[in-house]
Amino acid sequence: MEKTFALGWEEWAAFPKLGLPAVRAKVDTGARTSALHAVSVEPFGPLDKPQVRFIMHPVPDKPEIEVICSAPAVDRREVTSSNGERELRWVIETPMKIGDRTWPVELTLTNRESMTYRMLLGRQAIGEDMVVNPGQSCAQGALNYELYKDFPRRRPVKRPLRVAILTREPGNYSSQRLKDAAETRGHVVEMINTARCTLALDAADPRVFYDGKPLPAYDAIIPRIGASMTGYGMAVLRQFTMMGAYCLNSAEAIGASRDKLYAHQVLAREGIAMPVTAFAHSPKDTNNLIAHVGGAPLVVKLLQSTQGRGVVLAETKKAAESVIDAFRGLEANFIVQEFVKEAGGADIRCFIVGGKVVATMMRQGEAGEFRSNLHRGGSATKVKVSKDERLSALRAAKALGLSVAGVDLLRSSVGPKILEVNSSPGLEGVERTSGKDVAGMIVEYIEDHVRPIARKTVRRKKAVAARPAADTAP
Repeated sequence: MEKTFALGWEEWAAFPKLGLPAVRAKVDTGARTSALHAVSVEPFGPLDKPQVRFIMHPVPDKPEIEVICSAPAVDRREVTSSNGERELRWVIETPMKIGDRTWPVELTLTNRESMTYRMLLGRQAIGEDMVVNPGQSCAQGALNYELYKDFPRRRPVKRPLRVAILTREPGNYSSQRLKDAAETRGHVVEMINTARCTLALDAADPRVFYDGKPLPAYDAIIPRIGASMTGYGMAVLRQFTMMGAYCLNSAEAIGASRDKLYAHQVLAREGIAMPVTAFAHSPKDTNNLIAHVGGAPLVVKLLQSTQGRGVVLAETKKAAESVIDAFRGLEANFIVQEFVKEAGGADIRCFIVGGKVVATMMRQGEAGEFRSNLHRGGSATKVKVSKDERLSALRAAKALGLSVAGVDLLRSSVGPKILEVNSSPGLEGVERTSGKDVAGMIVEYIEDHVRPIARKTVRRKKAVAARPAADTAP
């Protein structure tokens, strides 16, 4: 009987042909494919036998150690990560050594710099004679990062970045502040009108054209996409992602936040407190809608509303019925929400950058106005938020997958309630009220998430045949 080969829940692997003597890997039988950390991935060579060159940082806390690797490309495949995001990845095949055994494995290449492990070993690479013991670490022995002590070091250098701001309003305060903050730090910034972009879809060479001329490869994209341009803006953003740009907020996260009904469903699923919300299609359900949110007074809100437009306070049941009937007559999609009277026409905006609340303000509506939007004449003042309010805002942004967000919440008698999550929050009110350089913080966050490595673009006219697999890998 053939002896089984034991693997622990984590193992040390070596890749002789990649020049990697030690890579710490997490063994995950729940993932189909295996993934290896890679940045600056670049295809080269003949179209019928393509190769891939990439840079590997094998030691998580020492980015100055760089190994330039290359291997034959066997595929380019769409992979769905554990958080639901899809990514088009190059796939290589190379020998892997764990313990005293060496065998060929397929690896998808992706940026895993935020992960503890530089590699994930999926079940496809685990042989039939192998057994995974989830209670054991390094069943095949441990290596260490001392094997890289003689490798050359490269001191990380903050290089000038080429940044594009997707906006149809290049002259507004937020766009100009972001541009000024980036240029102050030595970066090059270009304003791109989303509506003037044309997309050329090609698996090996996706491109974006602007007024008929091809746009260059950008290091980072700052999306400031208006509500009227959400659908097309998301498509443009996905295209830039395919071209290798770092996008401050993903297209999926922006879409989720813009769909108010879906956003509330996500918040409810995560157990995040919010005003009671109801939605129905049938005109026969008007009374049920009103009853679900506790009766009048209540708020009727268009799903596509922005800056307080399309938001109506109905103070009586009769008024609520009239507003609901009017919206239905316009064939508009809307939700009905509980009115939090004790908030007194005020809400709190928490500005989040990279999982931190960096600035806050309280917005107060004019006398007799329940909407606190600054665009509608509301005023803003400094405010100190509680621990529960800070945590609620952070959870809401994380639930929708937003790196930068403006989270609006109400102070109710039972604690904070999330009102809305904005994926393109304005900077003017919060910067002037808090005195914080929020634009600078956003640029610094981008700098930390774009690798300081010069990129080269290799144009290829034909695509490597892509397999439409529904793989799953963190």
